[in-house]
This record gives sequence, structure tokens and C-alpha cells, in this order.
Amino acid sequence: MCRNIRPLFNFEPPATDDEIHAAALQYVRKVSGTRKPSGANLDPFERAVLAIAKATRKLVDSLETSAPAKNRELEAQKARARSAHRYAPVAKPSPRSPRAPSPHPAASKRRSAAVARGA
Repeated sequence: MCRNIRPLFNFEPPATDDEIHAAALQYVRKVSGTRKPSGANLDPFERAVLAIAKATRKLVDSLETSAPAKNRELEAQKARARSAHRYAPVAKPSPRSPRAPSPHPAASKRRSAAVARGA
């Protein structure tokens, strides 16, 4: 549910109000456990989103770093590459070889007993 919350600090150009609002919305959704609040909870939900967005803007604007600002497009390319690697198709495993006998005598007895029962 929180996959859309992205780092907002130290980018060129700086984070937009829309990006900060989207991150605040995702946070409130996660904390509240709901994607769309009921009518009774709509007002507190929206107030929370606005409060989190305001706090996030204040935080992002007040942070300092000596690191160079990140390039949004380059970071997006890196994220796509990580995603492609993470969700790449996996080769099918080879058929399993027959189970080798265990050197432990108790294991052999249990297996023999299971075979005898037809399990």
C-alpha cells in the first residue's frame, strides 16, 4: 500500500506540492488501514492528509545536505532496473532427484515405517 511513498528530499527540481500530498495520502491510508474512508471518517481523514503534507513540506524545506541533488530521471531509471531484476522470470528448477538415504538411523526407520503404512 505504501509503494508510492518516495524520497522527496534532495532532488532537482525540488518536490512539488502534488508529490508531497500524494506521499501524505499514502501515509494516512496505511496508518488508517483504508484506501477510501467512510463518510463519517472523511473529514478526519482529509485533515490528517493536510496536516501530514504540511509537516512534510516543512521537513523537506528545512533539511540540509552537502550531497549533490539527485536527478529524478536517473533515479527513476534505477528504480525501473531494480524492479525488472526483482520481477524477472525465474528459470524452472530441474526435476528433483530421488531422495538419498539419510545417514541418521532414526530417519531411515521413520521413512521405512511411512512406506509400510502406505503414506
